[in-house]
Amino acid sequence: MNTYNFDCVIDRHGTSAVKIDRLDSVFGRHDLTPLWIADLDFAVCPQITEALLKRLSHPVLGYSEASDSYWQSIINWNHRRHGFLISRDELSFIPGVVKGFAYAVNYFTKEGEGVVIQPPVYTPFRTVVEGNGRKVVENPLLFDGENYSMDLEGLEEVISREKPKMMILCNPHNPIGIQWDKETLSRLASICRKAGVVVVSDEIHGDLMLGGRKHIPFLAAGKDAEEIGIMLGAPSKTFNIPGLVSSWMVVRNPELRKKYYNWLEVNEFNSPVMISTIGAEAAYNNGEGWLDKMLEYVESNIEFVIDYTRRHIPGLKIVRPQASFLLWLDFRGLHLCQKEIMDLLLDKAHLALNDGTMFGEQGSGFARLNIGTPRCVLASALESLRAAVCEVCPDCVKH
Repeated sequence: MNTYNFDCVIDRHGTSAVKIDRLDSVFGRHDLTPLWIADLDFAVCPQITEALLKRLSHPVLGYSEASDSYWQSIINWNHRRHGFLISRDELSFIPGVVKGFAYAVNYFTKEGEGVVIQPPVYTPFRTVVEGNGRKVVENPLLFDGENYSMDLEGLEEVISREKPKMMILCNPHNPIGIQWDKETLSRLASICRKAGVVVVSDEIHGDLMLGGRKHIPFLAAGKDAEEIGIMLGAPSKTFNIPGLVSSWMVVRNPELRKKYYNWLEVNEFNSPVMISTIGAEAAYNNGEGWLDKMLEYVESNIEFVIDYTRRHIPGLKIVRPQASFLLWLDFRGLHLCQKEIMDLLLDKAHLALNDGTMFGEQGSGFARLNIGTPRCVLASALESLRAAVCEVCPDCVKH
């Protein structure tokens, strides 16, 4: 039986790691513990590395195409892991999930037309829409101080008023970690289908379910979802291989799919590079044991953070995630403005977390923490945070 050491601290300097090499440009200093960008600090499943090395040992690196076994590995994974059936003709390769919804924005909408997003949400949802000359239409999530939910009445209202052509859905939601239930997804699909709104569902965190929960793909939410839905998935977050840039798309409705997939094909947007398919196939066929152990470790990290903050920084609240290795931290109990929160994290605690406002103005008072790192790194970071909070707000700390 394979054993995996997630406690091992791996030095990522000199590997062009974004979370390290961009500290200066993003945060203005380099002496920070990087707990921001959403990749893991764990060694990948060894079978993935073995498959890549085996192919790269061949002396010819010529043109290649995705094998039938690659496509079958995606189909088998979704059936085995999520009970979700996909046919080969419904599948297409895409070189990254962000590019996937960027392609959809460019194909299905025109300049000036509206695209619905649900902030606080993954930053590229906004930047891709605005950068391509489309209009962001906001349907903010509702927050009662403990839990988030969709404002479906607000969605109907904003669609009626703004007449958007597309919606980008985050399922599970980043940065909050919600797996939307089937009823919510079904109601959303019904609202959007009636209005002729195409829904692109980013499901890159769908394999990272916590607490025994099951992922519910948008396309599994009923006929309405199948008619208007475009599902985006990837092994990148699941198996810590984002550097291989291997993602895929599912479009169930043949009328929606035919011309769109042809457009992707003639522009070679759907042409994978060799290492993308080899790494993904190895992950889906041989990485499930690694994933299960990694998720156990991530869940224990979540409990560690929640327990530590409850005992030592009670003013800091954690929105418990249902999926992924990202924690949404609520700093509002410290009574600091957003600039003071980021000064606390960067200049006093020397921690690089994502500023909550990068996910939308609804993220004011929050920050996103990546806990996909060895426990000793996380423990040291929390100690630094406690000391920083003690300096700024001594009444907010328990010793």
